[in-house]
Amino acid sequence: MSANMESLFDGLTILELGHVIAAPFAASLIGDFGAQVIKIEDPGSGDMLRRSGPRKDGVPLWWKSAARNKSSVAVDLRLAEGQALVRKMVERADVVIENFRPGTLERWGLGWEELHAANPRLIMLRISGYGQIGPESAKPGYGRVGEAMSGAVHITGHPDRPPTHFGFSLGDVTTGIMGAFAVAGALFKREAIGDRF
Repeated sequence: MSANMESLFDGLTILELGHVIAAPFAASLIGDFGAQVIKIEDPGSGDMLRRSGPRKDGVPLWWKSAARNKSSVAVDLRLAEGQALVRKMVERADVVIENFRPGTLERWGLGWEELHAANPRLIMLRISGYGQIGPESAKPGYGRVGEAMSGAVHITGHPDRPPTHFGFSLGDVTTGIMGAFAVAGALFKREAIGDRF
């Protein structure tokens, strides 16, 4: 990647309230272009990718991929002190990226309305299995579930055997790519219209 591309998002701050793959991957991609990414992790367990999958030099490979370009801080979002800290961090952030089940951040006082009130120029990327509203929105979702529901796994494997999963989390990675693209578009729009954003 050229130096110009690596500094495309210099000066931007991304606050990642993500776990596993989709949201962390989106934040990593934006970090690849120079943004400062601050990852909020649960103080008790951290992101499960810290403990999952094949390892090299004792570190899970998914963690090496999803945690690149980031600083991590442990914050208990269930506590009022943690929620207040995140709202304070949002005041200086350009983007929040999250992938909790819909309604979770709202229960913690960290939904769009509260965060936007703290920072009117904020951009927020919300990733969930079945959208933020609708009859299925409360259900948990993962890339593999989406791959199966979309019919994508039907084209894998052999014709005379049951479908198999892809060799990597296609749904999560694709979602991360599309999420990063959406954030880039929103940043462009915000800069184009200025204070009217």
